[in-house]
Amino acid sequence: MSKQKPLIVFEGIEGSGKTTLINYVSNYLKKKNKTFIKIREPGGNKNSETIRKIILNKKNKFNSFTDLMLYLAARSEIVENVIKKNYKKKIILMDRFTDSTIAYQHYGMGQNKYLINFINKLLLKNIKPDLIFINIISMKNLIKRLKLRKNKNRYDKFKIKFYKKVQSGYVKISKNKSNYVFIDSNKDLKEIKNKVLSNILKII
Repeated sequence: MSKQKPLIVFEGIEGSGKTTLINYVSNYLKKKNKTFIKIREPGGNKNSETIRKIILNKKNKFNSFTDLMLYLAARSEIVENVIKKNYKKKIILMDRFTDSTIAYQHYGMGQNKYLINFINKLLLKNIKPDLIFINIISMKNLIKRLKLRKNKNRYDKFKIKFYKKVQSGYVKISKNKSNYVFIDSNKDLKEIKNKVLSNILKII
């Protein structure tokens, strides 16, 4: 594990506070003059952002296998062009990564887990996250937060049953794994930020 330049991932369903936390951490690292890059998935470079627009466009309706292939295509672009070049050279902060694909496309949509894992292994080779935060949120708070969103994309409009499946998928993925940290997004934001930062400071 790279202690100095870790790969840190923020995971969770819509409205669970991932983006708030990754922005908080990136601001902290900026103040401390640490070299880091921040990537969102899908996205992170020009080609992946183009694919992101296609995936999240409210007007588009794909079958779940097409959805999966688009996400993996976007990942292929950033792994080759961004992550490989910076891995272990800079701190990498990621808003979603491989666990999102398992949680959403396998647990949420029923796509083949072995296929997803196989393609992820092909894409990533030896690249592994050092620390993964899983943000968990109550369905009541999820509904509240989604209602407040001004710009909703295709993934903000699923039924609550779908988000429940995805969230329980995240819990299954992270079971008994030491590099995962659960974040209760229903708690006070200051408390959450302190927990996140204290875990990050152990490895940078």
